[in-house]
Amino acid sequence: MKKYIAEMLGTMVLVLMGCGTAVSLSCTSANPDLASTVVGTALAFGLAVVAMAYAIGGISGCHINPAITLGCLLSGRISGKDAGMYMLFQVIGAFIGSTILWVLTSNSGLVGTGANACQEGVSVTGALLAEIVFTFVFVLVVLGTTDAKKGAGNFAGLAIGLSLVLVHLACIRYTGTSVNPARSIAPAIFQGGEALSQLWIFIVGPFIGAALSAGVWKVFADKQN
Repeated sequence: MKKYIAEMLGTMVLVLMGCGTAVSLSCTSANPDLASTVVGTALAFGLAVVAMAYAIGGISGCHINPAITLGCLLSGRISGKDAGMYMLFQVIGAFIGSTILWVLTSNSGLVGTGANACQEGVSVTGALLAEIVFTFVFVLVVLGTTDAKKGAGNFAGLAIGLSLVLVHLACIRYTGTSVNPARSIAPAIFQGGEALSQLWIFIVGPFIGAALSAGVWKVFADKQN
């Protein structure tokens, strides 16, 4: 159970810190600076991944994202049983993080839980494509940097965290950036409305992107052998 609990705690931290920063920096009349919101949120998610990678990476591998777990499953790095349990505990962790955030915002005058949704002017198709493409890029980085033979070794956590910062900077304007179904499910349940009705985008998109990245990495890995 240690690795499942580690995934739960890691995902809790990711959601609490990442979504919490998004809520704290959200654009309002008091804070109209969109750039600070985007950059601050991107850094928060990336730094949370770096911190958790070095905190629990030696226990569970620090997936803290069902899309990464799916990529590892399709790449033969994790069993079906472990993959299912990882995803379950990741979602549980996300709910814990969202619950803490909801309690904090409910008692501080802030609004929202950092849920994902199509941004202004972005169609459902556009949002789905964005989630597929950017999840593909992110999971490919994860699979490459954590490869046993050609990976980045102890620097993998840093590379993955920085890539998530980059993904957020590029994708926030389209969807608010998910690339992680667990990160989207819990906030959407709390927030309801549009976030809940569009939740399927942030489950289907990341899973398709992860499956594509696993396929590409298997081709790369075969060529290396």
